[in-house]
Amino acid sequence: MEFKPGLLVLLSISAVVWSVPIDRSAANQEPKDEIPENDTGLYYDRYLREVIEVLETDPHFREKLQTANAEDIKNGRLSKELDLVGHHVRTRLDELKRQEVSRLRMLLKAKLDSSNTQSLQMDHASLLKQFEHLDPHNQNTFEAKDLELLISTATKDLENYDAERHEEFKRYEMLKEHERREYLRGLDQEKREKEEKKMQELKEKHRQHPKVNAPGSVAQLREVWEETDGLDPQEFNPKTFFKLHDTNEDGVLDEQELEALFTKELEKVYDPKNEEDDMMEMEEERLRMREHIMKNVDANGDRLVSLDEFLKSTETKNFNSPKEWETLDAQPAYTEDELQRFEAELRDKEEELKRRAETLRQEQELLKERGKALEAQRKEYQQAVLEMSQRRKEQQAVDGQPPAGPNGELKFEAQKAEAVGQSNNIPAEPPHNRPTHT
Repeated sequence: MEFKPGLLVLLSISAVVWSVPIDRSAANQEPKDEIPENDTGLYYDRYLREVIEVLETDPHFREKLQTANAEDIKNGRLSKELDLVGHHVRTRLDELKRQEVSRLRMLLKAKLDSSNTQSLQMDHASLLKQFEHLDPHNQNTFEAKDLELLISTATKDLENYDAERHEEFKRYEMLKEHERREYLRGLDQEKREKEEKKMQELKEKHRQHPKVNAPGSVAQLREVWEETDGLDPQEFNPKTFFKLHDTNEDGVLDEQELEALFTKELEKVYDPKNEEDDMMEMEEERLRMREHIMKNVDANGDRLVSLDEFLKSTETKNFNSPKEWETLDAQPAYTEDELQRFEAELRDKEEELKRRAETLRQEQELLKERGKALEAQRKEYQQAVLEMSQRRKEQQAVDGQPPAGPNGELKFEAQKAEAVGQSNNIPAEPPHNRPTHT
């Protein structure tokens, strides 16, 4: 299946561009709980994908998408076309929204349970307002407002997604450096010097790699053309190159197709078998390369590279004479001040954890003391019951009453009666030999 231009804009906003065509023959198969290969990382990724796929099946909506541009989609004008889609499409969208609302309710319940929040009467409508990708006031039907909210929220979230990934990587690098310093601090001078020397050697070994071509430059593309595609570098043709790497033949290069072009460059620097190479750094490098191409080639900012944009980029100075690409090891991911603030944050969290641990220990001790007190009360109660039972037996013996059983019933002692009869020389007759009185 081939995506139309309008749909491509919508898909680019949600970063949901499939690498292979959708198989319509598999539409009636049971859904599989698998994470899509190109997962956006959004918590509503599956809902987003399913809504787009359902909308794409409607002929009217597809027709409008063919002429729609990014602004039509982002400003909500396209959402109004939802009122004209087929009944079966609206029914399916309604079903998808109810499923999403149900999923969000379960997430909210799990969150409240984990935080020990006691709420006998949860106002789900109010809680659902924190999710911006759907209309919480209408939880049963999918309306134009839902599509507008879904597109605007996905656009905003994905614009911040790369920045969040960079921030996560920075924190990862600072944590790694913090743990390195803590490890060295715990060694004696001789061992510390030995470890520092080893670490420095590994760092230098990592830096000794072949030159990395700038992403999107003629040198980088020619290398892919020759080594990946197996073609003659002297016959390099940008238009042919574009069509070769537009793997789903939709007329554009999406983010996944672009990142696939960087594999050869990344392999020059990173090898999972090498101790000195960090695969987390490789993924950060891949993200930087993709952002570099998008910044210089994606003229309309739709997160896609069209053939026209690609060909125009080959006419620029940066294409033929780019600056040398600087890898991550050439520029630190953080400053010393940022590292110190990060370590201070770690210390604060550690102190907070210690306080919580101490509070839990004190509560545990208190529970133990209460348990001991309850056990002592139980033993005292048992002793008091035994003493009362003994005093009752003694009193009954003094009063000549037969002893009482455990439930207060009287117990007669036949052996004692026989003993009394024998002392009076009265032979005891067995019950079956005694005369019957009429």
